[in-house]
Amino acid sequence: MSSTGLLLNAQNDYVVINNGVVEITWTNPGGIIKGIKYKGIDNLLEQKNKDLNGGFWDLNWSEPSSTKTRGKFDTIQGADLQVIVENEEQIELSFTRMWSPEVQGEQAPLYIDRRFVVFRDVPGFYSYAIFEHTKDMPAFHLNTTRIAFMLNKEKFHYMVITDDRQRFMPSAEDRLPGRGKPLAYPEAVLLVDPIEPEFKGEVDDKYQYSLENKDNQVHGWISFDPPVGFWQITPSNEFRTGGPFKQDLTSHVNPTTLAIFLTSHYAGTELLVKFETGEEWKKVLGPVFTYFNSISDKDMALSLWDDAKRQMNEEVQSWPYSFPTSEEFPNCDQRGVVRGRLLVQDRYLSKENLPGKAASVGLAAPGDAGSWQRENKGYQFWTMTDEDGCFVIKNIRAGSYNLYGVVPGFIGDYKL
Repeated sequence: MSSTGLLLNAQNDYVVINNGVVEITWTNPGGIIKGIKYKGIDNLLEQKNKDLNGGFWDLNWSEPSSTKTRGKFDTIQGADLQVIVENEEQIELSFTRMWSPEVQGEQAPLYIDRRFVVFRDVPGFYSYAIFEHTKDMPAFHLNTTRIAFMLNKEKFHYMVITDDRQRFMPSAEDRLPGRGKPLAYPEAVLLVDPIEPEFKGEVDDKYQYSLENKDNQVHGWISFDPPVGFWQITPSNEFRTGGPFKQDLTSHVNPTTLAIFLTSHYAGTELLVKFETGEEWKKVLGPVFTYFNSISDKDMALSLWDDAKRQMNEEVQSWPYSFPTSEEFPNCDQRGVVRGRLLVQDRYLSKENLPGKAASVGLAAPGDAGSWQRENKGYQFWTMTDEDGCFVIKNIRAGSYNLYGVVPGFIGDYKL
């Protein structure tokens, strides 16, 4: 696909953006991504799965009486499309869904505005959402929300999570009865007769590929014919819940790639976002970047991972982004900074205060020491101290916070 500028084509059922490098198709006004055309592949996404196909935002929610971490699954369908920005360099789409008492029990009581931003000649797109619970909405539990991509099964077979966690993967068919044997819980399947014999005897389980939030910045899949990469990049953790050490999902067999925002994985009901009737709340989730790359030499396909890491570092350095048009996303000039030094007092080791080196220091909602691990409605901002215990926390949204800290080798949590 040669560069042709930035083109928007909105039809009754679909809206298509071609930025000269990639062509993306959404349903209109649903906002489900049906197609991504890139570098000779007609669609990077799968459309033949029995249930879930393409790319989409979804959520899982429960009534307030529920004591479980899973409830009703909701692939978020928009009811209205607005073109927020359209110029030679950038297009921003908004797919919104309102809520009314007529859909109580059928839809999570939230106002949801999902945004997609495409730039000219950039191989990928950005996405973010504004979730809002207003004073006229009933109580409920928000269990999970994420972006999910179901990738082309014929193309993507090699998954990359980190430098030392990457490999060819079993297929979705290997998990089906006859080829796979379910174990103690549905996600874990023993591969007894996989299509590729090399996987026989393995256990496939998506939780094997989890990462801590602080490390969950880029992951994805590689196609070898043609050599193309599909990557999910998360440049900031400010909108994730549970702090820097909370683990969550990345990519897994199907092939699937996820951008996780809110979940109770590895934590239980304490990390469910529980709303009271009439509770007012608003949060921006993202932006995150879905990035595509390619290389002409098939023998160099694995180098696409190195390029994905390079791109991730560029995105991190660009945070907070300047392009989101929503006033709910503050730019750099509207954010603050905290500087300080963390010292540890341990008279068994030294009469002098010791520098809290390599400590994790962060701002989170006011609470008890360690409460940041259960915090789930606000934003968090974390950094690491240097050898002298000094730290700088940048790009902080306006708000009320406590300062928390955890020092390796010392028991307990710090709170100011």
